[in-house]
Amino acid sequence: MEVRNTTEQEYRKRINLVVDYINKHLNEEMNMSFLAEISNLSPFHFHRITRAFLNEPIGAYITRLRLEKAAEMLRFTKLQIQDIAYDVGYDLPSSLSKAFRLYFNISPTEFRNNKNFMIMKTEKLNENELHLKAPKIVQLPEKSVIYVQMTGDYKSLNYEEAWKKLWGQVKEQKLFTAGIEHIGLSHDDPNVTDQDKLRYDACLVIHKDAKPIGEIGTKQIDGGKFACFLYQGAYSKLDEVYNYIFYNWLINSGMELRDAPCFEKYISNPNQVEESKLKTEIYIPLK
Repeated sequence: MEVRNTTEQEYRKRINLVVDYINKHLNEEMNMSFLAEISNLSPFHFHRITRAFLNEPIGAYITRLRLEKAAEMLRFTKLQIQDIAYDVGYDLPSSLSKAFRLYFNISPTEFRNNKNFMIMKTEKLNENELHLKAPKIVQLPEKSVIYVQMTGDYKSLNYEEAWKKLWGQVKEQKLFTAGIEHIGLSHDDPNVTDQDKLRYDACLVIHKDAKPIGEIGTKQIDGGKFACFLYQGAYSKLDEVYNYIFYNWLINSGMELRDAPCFEKYISNPNQVEESKLKTEIYIPLK
């Protein structure tokens, strides 16, 4: 059993390298031999191993991320469609248009012009129920983190287990210092991505050098300009809060999204604070 666990951890570490590279280079041509090389996986087995961990073929995974990123940029930026096509790795706008229609059953132009069109339907929280403070515009430095990536419905992921694993590494690698932060990195929009494919990184911001071990990865969260919202309430309502931020505040704010993931900073300890009083800072990356 120990050998099996060690082998799985080693594969997860390698898959993390591939996933991080893809996230940062969606606008570039993806060479499968190179991806196999950076993961140190045999080219003969690369596709089967990545499919086992990603639950879809690597090519389909890359295409999906590109199209979902395009949908986000169409809805929340003013970039021309041809620029969006290049930014997500398509040589021609017509290639993006064809792939977008095949995947979402709507053209990029129709999607941009129809603000009421929702790829996925999610329940919206009544605005009067929100315990959400007006955002502050802040400039943040880069953050070094250790993280665990999870995939699935944001409302049903095992967050407690992820934090337990991360704090285990803090103890094992002697990473404890003042100023460790609990950060949640949400890569996908539930209005666009199927629930079983939503990606979330549970992160601890650390101030010492850490080593990746198995599914525990290390990386940098880019700094920059953010709109910071303070939300008070249950974590189970966060997707509705994001709906309000994106489909009400952002669209009417005159601001544009920057190409970086949103993240949450958890202020309260859910084991010590009742659900209705939990405080969360939500950071939306801006140009």
